[in-house]
Amino acid sequence: MDDPRRYLPAVDVLLSHQAMERSQVSRRLKRRAVRDLLIEERKRLSQANATSLDQEQLATRALVRAKALAASNAPSVFNLTGTVIHTNLGRAPLAESAIEALTRAARQSLALEYDIDSGQRGDRDQVVESLLCELTGAEAATVVNNNAAAVVLTLSALGAGREAVISRGELIEIGGSFRLPDIMHTSGCYLREVGTTNRTHARDFEQAMGEATGMIFKAHTSNYAVEGFKAAVEESELARIAHARDVPFIVDLGSGALTDMAALGLPDEARPRQSIEAGADVVTFSGDKLLGGPQCGLIVGSRDCIDRIRRHPLKRALRVDKLIMSALEATLQLYRDSDEIERDIPTLALLTRAEADIAATAERLLPIVAERLPQMQVSIAACKSQLGSGALPVDRLPSRALVITPATHERRSGERSLRQIEAAFRQLPRPVIGRLHDGALWLDLRCLQSESDEHAFMEQLCHLSLNREQGS
Repeated sequence: MDDPRRYLPAVDVLLSHQAMERSQVSRRLKRRAVRDLLIEERKRLSQANATSLDQEQLATRALVRAKALAASNAPSVFNLTGTVIHTNLGRAPLAESAIEALTRAARQSLALEYDIDSGQRGDRDQVVESLLCELTGAEAATVVNNNAAAVVLTLSALGAGREAVISRGELIEIGGSFRLPDIMHTSGCYLREVGTTNRTHARDFEQAMGEATGMIFKAHTSNYAVEGFKAAVEESELARIAHARDVPFIVDLGSGALTDMAALGLPDEARPRQSIEAGADVVTFSGDKLLGGPQCGLIVGSRDCIDRIRRHPLKRALRVDKLIMSALEATLQLYRDSDEIERDIPTLALLTRAEADIAATAERLLPIVAERLPQMQVSIAACKSQLGSGALPVDRLPSRALVITPATHERRSGERSLRQIEAAFRQLPRPVIGRLHDGALWLDLRCLQSESDEHAFMEQLCHLSLNREQGS
């Protein structure tokens, strides 16, 4: 019998196939995909009873490979998880003006560290420092690549070799195994815990102060809340105790809102200005959470402390580039200038979206999704969205979800169908990310706000028809 490997087409033959010729994928990637496929086919055909594929099948498989090579490893997705500021999905979407500023910075040279008036070298912090000071009431400000870096840099610059006094109930751990005790150790500080998990008093801090004390540190609790029999010391009192011993008082706010959330009808969240007014010497917070900007860590406070932080060797290693700085400046300008901040900052727009508007979206989508999944039960249910990224961990926002439930009552079969349909949504041209809960796939529609996104979601549902057997 003839060896079937002899009849495999040449690379150029498959590249000249009509489907390959029509594809917009670069010829270089198509050639790579064809070569890789033919290598695998030769190995497969060397096995007994292996059957050959025709040229049509080979070209189709090679094209799938080429498209996979060309695709982004971080594609755009629909965030229907119910977590608005989702760390795994990129956190806050940027405002249009921030996107424009970022694009301009990417295309052109700009005065990042150049003083136009003097013609001399400048400092990149000057791009946003005046805005940050105006919005927070601080004397000075600097920017690093995320809030974890802001905490590390601040501790290193202001407290290395000395004790950082902190309430035991604030020794937080957040996503990615970011543990505050470990960060303090890495920064060269010595952790000095005071109080108990649920109750800490001013006398606990006063008794801990001594020659080795380098600072008092307060961490805003993220991803959890202490309730019931509890007590905490006010920031103004902590500032008084620290300043009486001539050491700085540092506050890490984590999410860090720049606007009054309660005035927007949302749960209240601590703001940097409040901490500065209470006497904090340094406040750190994130740029890509409740602020709604790019990923960065913001450090604001007294001129003396910020200057010491800027001079630290880590500052250069942790600085941000022109893209981040440009997007951040545009975002901060919105906070200064906008008459409707809840409209102009996309994160705030999502958080303040009316429940009735979300319900209307659900009503429009229900028949379309149900038509594509005839073997599943699709319904609308009230649900609660969460802010995410450690912000306001207890508070929830009323929302609506499409709930997709297996029609079968047999548990194993139902679980298998549910996993298959959840995977099918993830395999759409623009993946749809929901959450599995209580035996169903929940698609929280809070983040499906714009007409263009809703239309794009509906348009691609036709691809689910290819997977109808998965719902059976």
